[in-house]
Amino acid sequence: MTYKPFKPPLLVRRPSQALVNPSSTREAGEPPTKRRRVSNHDEEAHELSDSPPRSLQAVKAPRKPLLLVRNPAAAEAAVKPAGDGIEGYYTVLWRKFTVKKHKTWDGDGILAVRNGVAHLQDISGKELGKTALKTPLLPGSELAVGGKDVEVDSVISKEDFLAGRPFLGAVSNPVVREPNVTEKLGFKAHAKQAKLEAKQVEKPKAVVPTSKATKVLFKNPVLTSTLMPKANGPLPQPRHDPDQPGALVMKRPRQAPKGKQIVDVVVDPFLCKHLREHQRQGVRFLYECVMGMRQYEGEGAILADEMGLGKTLQTIALLWTLLKQNPIYEDPPVIKKALIVCPATLVNNWRKEFRKWLGNERIGVFVVDDKKTRLTDFTKGKSYSVMIIGYEKLRTVQDELKKGSGIDIVIADEGHRLKTAQNKSALAIKSLNTERRIILSGTPIQNDLSEFYVMVDFVNPGLLGKLTTFKREFENPILKSRQPGASAKDLEKGEARAQELADRTGQFILRRTAEILAKYLPPKTEYVLFCRPTTAQASVYRSVLSSPVFGAVLGNTESALQLINILKKVCNSPSLLSKSANEESANGMVASILSGIPPSLLNSPGASAKLQVLDSFLHQLRTTTSEKVVLVSNYTSTLDILGQLLTSLEYTFFRLDGSTPAAKRQGLVDKFNRTSATECFAFLLSAKSGGAGLNLIGASRLVLFDVDWNPSTDLQAMARIHRDGQKMPCRIYRLLTMGALDEKIYQRQLTKQGLADSVVDNKASASSFTREELRDLFKLDESGSCQTHELLCCPCGGRGNAQALDVQAIPGAEGDSEDPSEPVTPEENEGEDSDKDLPSLPALIKASQVNMEEQERRIEEAKRAAKTSDGKSKIKALMGYLHIDAAEMIKEEAQEELEALVDDDVLLSLLREEGSRVSFTFAKTSS
Repeated sequence: MTYKPFKPPLLVRRPSQALVNPSSTREAGEPPTKRRRVSNHDEEAHELSDSPPRSLQAVKAPRKPLLLVRNPAAAEAAVKPAGDGIEGYYTVLWRKFTVKKHKTWDGDGILAVRNGVAHLQDISGKELGKTALKTPLLPGSELAVGGKDVEVDSVISKEDFLAGRPFLGAVSNPVVREPNVTEKLGFKAHAKQAKLEAKQVEKPKAVVPTSKATKVLFKNPVLTSTLMPKANGPLPQPRHDPDQPGALVMKRPRQAPKGKQIVDVVVDPFLCKHLREHQRQGVRFLYECVMGMRQYEGEGAILADEMGLGKTLQTIALLWTLLKQNPIYEDPPVIKKALIVCPATLVNNWRKEFRKWLGNERIGVFVVDDKKTRLTDFTKGKSYSVMIIGYEKLRTVQDELKKGSGIDIVIADEGHRLKTAQNKSALAIKSLNTERRIILSGTPIQNDLSEFYVMVDFVNPGLLGKLTTFKREFENPILKSRQPGASAKDLEKGEARAQELADRTGQFILRRTAEILAKYLPPKTEYVLFCRPTTAQASVYRSVLSSPVFGAVLGNTESALQLINILKKVCNSPSLLSKSANEESANGMVASILSGIPPSLLNSPGASAKLQVLDSFLHQLRTTTSEKVVLVSNYTSTLDILGQLLTSLEYTFFRLDGSTPAAKRQGLVDKFNRTSATECFAFLLSAKSGGAGLNLIGASRLVLFDVDWNPSTDLQAMARIHRDGQKMPCRIYRLLTMGALDEKIYQRQLTKQGLADSVVDNKASASSFTREELRDLFKLDESGSCQTHELLCCPCGGRGNAQALDVQAIPGAEGDSEDPSEPVTPEENEGEDSDKDLPSLPALIKASQVNMEEQERRIEEAKRAAKTSDGKSKIKALMGYLHIDAAEMIKEEAQEELEALVDDDVLLSLLREEGSRVSFTFAKTSS
């Protein structure tokens, strides 16, 4: 290692990668332009006096900027002893060792010194080398690391390094200056920075008109008008009255172009009167994003509200505002042509929503469906401002769209479909060269953070850097920190990276949960029913697992997927395999596995536990209520079996799957919502074809017959009935075959939901299963106990859950004592009103009925389980449910307790039915 004494900072003025102006032609990761060292003090002093410091050349970032330490005294203070060595973090310049006279630097890098070891990384996060280091470093210090010459440029804070900001290219984002920026940079530098920010933020991004479509003055054909009457005078007049009660006024730009005036942009009162408070906030948020008024570099946004919060209405309000107004007075509207891309099943739904909120007279909506349409009517005509098209159809017309006047904004509904970088629909949208892009998705994270990166990069290209860097510096550390047994160092780094990612993307991602609808919609209860497999079903399952072919092909990915499909069919109904044997006769592997299974087991209609449960459920629902039900499955073959079951029971139903023409789908939905249960009792729905965007509020019950690897598929399908317009309490039932692949897929879903909670919802923590627990994917647990409940290490015994017992059942535990091991005794609560004061909760039992010894025993068991579970003790998503062991709770002495836990007469009758195959139930009620 070569170390030279400290040199004055004036001798080192090379811009590091973290401070390069975004307008520079050099991209992140490329070597800096060739340059020689400057040694003339006079020239450098002149350069520094006439141009702002390099830190002023950065543009805005959503969070704190990299804290660059130029002062030697401050640099010494930033380097602190840590353990057996020093600790510090630096931006550096590096080059391979050379003997050339005129040396150039190969690139920028980051140097991290911990425990006496210096680690060198390039700006993409790639490890370049390490070396022992015991001496503090200062700006200008030189050393050798991994065969490379390194010169320290500046000191950065540990917080910035852990958050990964140097690797994200903080220069490409707006920088929010700290309050004491004047002290750090000087008054002159501060003034220059303010001027720079004014140019970048305050200048509105008005669109240059590309067609004459919007030059025609708006003529309202209806009797009532929301326009302000024209007034004479020099002051700019907004389109709608900003002083009207309840007016929704958008944020104003800070500065207008030279010779122009700023005018208020007000959402049309015709729409505004229908907007709820969270929707008003959503419209304002989207407007600021697409107008470039928020603290990030880009004009894209992701509206990630959960299903049922009105993303469609918020989008329509935004488009109508942009199509008619501009914050720059007398300029043409911000946009002239808008494109909405959505799944084919939702094309007519979007058309219906525009008609519902704006009517046919106010706006022209061009719909591309199965009917023959001339695209030039939209691209070159004046009648249509909005075009609605399916993802698949867009690929075939993208070249024609380019020939028109241009698209000013793109809305991608169910945008989680754009989850791969090479997605053809995403490439088609990008080819339109439209900067304003909005993704609508209730589930922005479906499988992993790489898909989340693709969505972010779609709306705001380059904001998170390159995908390889993102995986190395963000995805891998975050996932590593979530593994049980992660070290303290991994936890610190992973939490910092997750927080930085959430903060950066939080500038343009708006996420609200369905809890907002508590005062608008009736309550919703979700039940997870674990169905004990039948004898025939378990026999078929074991036969598949014991097949010699099964073991031989288990290591092959493609063959393993086929085996998974076979086991999923067994979970739904063994009779599905007989159909597979006929359809896949050419597949020797499938035929070989099925050859060892007696045909009598495959052809038995009553061999499916879930079908038996559904049969009893439908009978109870139809004979005791007037409610309707939606039956959802991922497979058309399963829908066939469900249709046969409904036919045998003589129950009328509609069906929507991939074979249903797009033009007829909305008609089926509308007819189902209008008719009574006697005319149409059930609606068969394919989760992949119709599980998103449809409003099936005519039903108040929904049965999810099977589960998908992707949790968002199930969440989208389950949200079909709990939407605006629903008048009745909703109940949703998820059917799982206990101990089989169904239950293991459900467990895997929970880990993916935990990832979304951690990053998008920015929750404090999200538990996960260990990898070892997921390796038993192909095992059949016939112990009769609920494996998922055992993984929780919950000591409730199937009579609620541990938290409910501690907080709800023990008087005074709602906050009087933080230690659950010290509950209030019944004697302390004696009095006439002691029972009356208890909250009315589902798991409630009276204080006089509490067995305190039993409660204390369960609490102690929970503590011991938490100590020995090695990080797998609780999955927070499931600890919010009531855990009900049906086999125990249907006993005569537990009937009153069961009724307190389950507020559903249909389910109670199903659980009490003799021979019921429901062994365990999770229940959760939410508004």
